Amino acid sequence: MENAGYKIQKIKFKALKVFSFASLVLAILSLAAVILFILIRGVEHLNYDIVFGEYTSRNPSILPALKGTMLLAIIAVGLAAPIGIFAAIFLVEYTNSKSKLIKYIRIATETLSGIPSIIYGLFGYIVFVVALKLGYSLLGGGLTLSIMVLPLIVRSTEESLLSVPNALREGSYALGASKVKTIFSVVLPSATAGIVTSIILAIGRVISESAVLILTIGMVHKLPDSLLQPGTSLALDVYYFGSHGHPEAAAETAVVLIILIAIINI
Repeated sequence: MENAGYKIQKIKFKALKVFSFASLVLAILSLAAVILFILIRGVEHLNYDIVFGEYTSRNPSILPALKGTMLLAIIAVGLAAPIGIFAAIFLVEYTNSKSKLIKYIRIATETLSGIPSIIYGLFGYIVFVVALKLGYSLLGGGLTLSIMVLPLIVRSTEESLLSVPNALREGSYALGASKVKTIFSVVLPSATAGIVTSIILAIGRVISESAVLILTIGMVHKLPDSLLQPGTSLALDVYYFGSHGHPEAAAETAVVLIILIAIINI
């Protein structure tokens, strides 16, 4: 009976292994199909004027979107990264992990990470565009995006700090280092890979976001002279071109967006 039960468990294990492998292959093939389709549609029309030329009705250049995307990423991550990293340091190094308050904070952070981006867009519209009278502007969009990616950076950085062995901290204290010195000289260098990964993920989400930006930066195809002017982004251009009879331009913009995200992740 034991031998028969063992054989049944072994068959189940093999079946689950095959199913898991098949799911992996299906996911990779689906992703490859989407990327290949976009590349085939977009690469053949991609040229210098489309990327860096002046935007006109005959030449729907993506240069304004490229500049807008870069500015939004700088604003959003530039604000969210230091706040998120120091918030994670406080949660890990200066609080009791078993405290109910800390548990509620972590639950709230997880909840904020899962909120649909359009909710953040509505919040940004009400607060930054209307209440603070920033209007449709790159600054309002960047501030909204920084709030959206902040929970991601906090949670990822917190997990990276928690993965650092306590023995490293204790060894630093034993050598006479202060808590601040230990954090910045021992803990943070050990967690650098995870922190950088969280920042890269945040940048990727910022440059691929569109729902938030529709409500906060408008959709103006001209090079912005300041952060208080409306603008556009690569993700918004994909939506705009695709819904206004420019499928080739939408595919070209999607190709540039994929290349940009790939470069950032690499």
